Amino acid sequence: MLSRIAEALFWIGRYVERAECTARILDTYLQLLIEDPVIDEEATCRSVMAAMGIDYGEGTPDANALLQTLLLDRTAAPSIAYAIETARENARRSREVVSTEVWEAINSTYNAVLAGQLQQRRPADAFRFVRERASMISALADSTQSHDDGWQFIVLGRSIERIDMTARLIMMGNYVSGPNGAWALTLRSCGAAHAFTRVYRVTESPRAAAEFLLLDRLFPRSISHLLEQAGHCLEELDPRSRRVGFGGDAARVIGQAHARLSYLPLTDLVTDLPREMEELQRVCADATQAIAKRYFEGVVAPEWLTEAL
Repeated sequence: MLSRIAEALFWIGRYVERAECTARILDTYLQLLIEDPVIDEEATCRSVMAAMGIDYGEGTPDANALLQTLLLDRTAAPSIAYAIETARENARRSREVVSTEVWEAINSTYNAVLAGQLQQRRPADAFRFVRERASMISALADSTQSHDDGWQFIVLGRSIERIDMTARLIMMGNYVSGPNGAWALTLRSCGAAHAFTRVYRVTESPRAAAEFLLLDRLFPRSISHLLEQAGHCLEELDPRSRRVGFGGDAARVIGQAHARLSYLPLTDLVTDLPREMEELQRVCADATQAIAKRYFEGVVAPEWLTEAL
């Protein structure tokens, strides 16, 4: 496969996932501002922006600024509008590989954004629209494309982006809402509240929620599941590694992170959770650089990690 095609497919997976996760974050935290009249709106909005890589400076961010920056700003890399536009550009570049159904879904979503539909809808409806379209694009990629190397790059990009965003969500919950409500918000933001309740059948406790989002091997948004999925994609892209161990730096970085997460006691993980989440973000950045170096012929991968909160 041509390196430019592989690169485009990888970033389709990442940007579609980024749009969906950002919509989930905005939906959860804007709803929190409505439900809790005593919450500090400025501190909450500033924490959300910081977790998403935006330094608001000396201004006073509010809900409107959050929407403008993370939903509508087509020049800001963490925004939904930017993610959808960039996913569409990558789909155009890989048009000969992307299925007709996937292209039509991405292109029609982009045209809706271009026509101002995100501004015209109520925020909750705009977030639902983005989540549904992103889920449809991912499902169409899974059901209408051969599960060959091209599809592996899409899933690989999706997995790495979801690890990064889940780590950001876990960090953000602790800073925004304090220890008591942090995990309830994080579970909602990850779309994990229902699945968590079915497994544990108890009111959210920090330890149970951490175990579910970090270590559950069956939930598709848990860190452990995603690291395993990313490692499987890298193994499929380099079958030789099945005989001689890890087939490259990306597989080594992902494999080491998965092994550490699997064998480190949960108590140790929770004790210094912000540092562990920062480490996962570095894993995503290092893996992306290694993938770009190996498969994309020197293409410099976009990066939007910022300093910790």
